[in-house]
Amino acid sequence: MTTTVRHDTRYEAAKRATDIAVAAAVLLAAAPVSAVIAWQIRREDHGPVIFRGVRVGRGGGTFDILKFRTMAVGADRLGVDATANDDPRLTSIGRVLRRWKLDELPQLVNVLRGEMSLVGPRPPMVWDAKRYTGDELALLDVPPGITDWASIRYRNQGKLLQGRTDWHNAYEDLIRPGKLELALAYVRYRNYAVDLGILGLTALALIRHPRTDELLQRMVASAQARA
Repeated sequence: MTTTVRHDTRYEAAKRATDIAVAAAVLLAAAPVSAVIAWQIRREDHGPVIFRGVRVGRGGGTFDILKFRTMAVGADRLGVDATANDDPRLTSIGRVLRRWKLDELPQLVNVLRGEMSLVGPRPPMVWDAKRYTGDELALLDVPPGITDWASIRYRNQGKLLQGRTDWHNAYEDLIRPGKLELALAYVRYRNYAVDLGILGLTALALIRHPRTDELLQRMVASAQARA
């Protein structure tokens, strides 16, 4: 199916207003938690609290994505980009942060800056974006996001890669094709109702709701049927 990106100015305006309101509110509410996280990261190895990684955003431009650091200092130069739960580069606090997705809290700053949205395809690394061909290029026509259908479906990516001897190839074979398919589905069917549904389903995923995958399948099918 050919992916066509529809641009609705009212939808874009409502999406941006929601991004700003929600990101600001969550950052304010989570400030005490963020302070504790920052203290724990510094306490463990005295390294920087925030990790900055170059990602490709809307239109193909790059920006620095912000995350709480979950790996040893310089880990991005010590191994592959895909990460399993048993990756020795992970710090003790990093394992906890990744389990509960707390490492992504600083990305709300990216949202406030307009570099990301709450909902959208995850921003790719430069080398990965260069591989996009055909329909995949449509992923760069919308704002990247913190969560989307693909993020929910593969929320346990680290567990899927655990025990593999080659994380990169395992990611390429087991995860990347499905992620691209769901990310492109979001681009085709995105609207304000879909975004709200994804935010709600993300909340359920974070509390380990047992029907998350079932609800995800129904949501994607419903969006496709309405298109």
